[in-house]
Amino acid sequence: MSKKLVMIGAGHAHMVTLQNLHHFVERGHRVTIIGPSEHHYYSGMGPGMLGKTYRPEEIRFAVQKMTANRGGVFIKGKAERIDPVRKRIRLTDGQEIPYDIVSCNAGSFVPGLEGLAESADIFTVKPIERLQQAQKRIIGLGETGSGRIAIVGGGASAIEVAGNIVTLLATHGLRGVAVQIFAGRGLMSRFPAWIGRHAEKSLLARGVSIQKGSYVTGMTDGEITLQSGETHPADLIFLARGVKPSRIFAASNLPTGPDGGLLVNHYLQCPDYPEIFGGGDCIHFQEQPLDKVGVYAVRQNPVLYHNLLAALDGESLHPFDPGGNYLLIFNLGDGKGILSKGIWRLTGKLAFKIKDYIDRKFMHEFQE
Repeated sequence: MSKKLVMIGAGHAHMVTLQNLHHFVERGHRVTIIGPSEHHYYSGMGPGMLGKTYRPEEIRFAVQKMTANRGGVFIKGKAERIDPVRKRIRLTDGQEIPYDIVSCNAGSFVPGLEGLAESADIFTVKPIERLQQAQKRIIGLGETGSGRIAIVGGGASAIEVAGNIVTLLATHGLRGVAVQIFAGRGLMSRFPAWIGRHAEKSLLARGVSIQKGSYVTGMTDGEITLQSGETHPADLIFLARGVKPSRIFAASNLPTGPDGGLLVNHYLQCPDYPEIFGGGDCIHFQEQPLDKVGVYAVRQNPVLYHNLLAALDGESLHPFDPGGNYLLIFNLGDGKGILSKGIWRLTGKLAFKIKDYIDRKFMHEFQE
């Protein structure tokens, strides 16, 4: 019997399913993909694009083309609510899409802009498309010969953005722009201490200043305010304080975890509504909290693909095993990186070359 599969988002956890959409169509099912853009950008290469290591077309998947070539339907839009009783997805334009099975890879957002007017001078690390606008603004600021760029946050996004901004300015021969990280309690504080020490040494050597010991409590065009009461001028602000799951699940009154992510069991399935599945940054895995890192989305890929097809066909589901230690590699922007996995550690050019190889391989695997 023909059934309707709807996929919200075309992120990392949906790539294997997207690549195999024709298998759903061949079995008589109708497949619809909802996404805000005909392309999906790979966030792991976003800072590298900011620093011009990669061109925009090198870090994106042609999801609209992938969908059409495999017999699916792509709807350019944004889902704002799921009605699990009526089995309908409401889009921001008022359109409603019916489903029998829905899979959510709705991604995440960077919190902190609530209550702020939209500004051309305040950027978040997501969506990745905005980094292209940021790149132009940084070059424009550099061409004036002065200015201050503030990066709010002390985690991986902050060090990668800072390192790649410095590289972007240096590549264009631009001087006089100060780059400062406001790192709260410290740089890379949730990682092994050696990672933070190495990142700090690298960034300081390249002229980045690092403010520690006080969190940012306010932002306006042109100024940062710290918890201590200090204010700092900023011509350009990057908000890089970590991500939170999409708001769609709270808006839909679906079961969520403490972080607001869709609650899913070991089948990546909502326990209250078994026709709803999810993966990537937008879920809260009931078995154990998962870090917001791309490796889990990649590991979820084949499980989601199998379970979506099985749910449509009335077959048995496969459990998801998060696995053990995962590889961490950070791009410092100067052709060097930091690599860590368990007891293994590596810094320098080889670390970045390994990251570059893994990222390009992933992109090539799912390119149309």
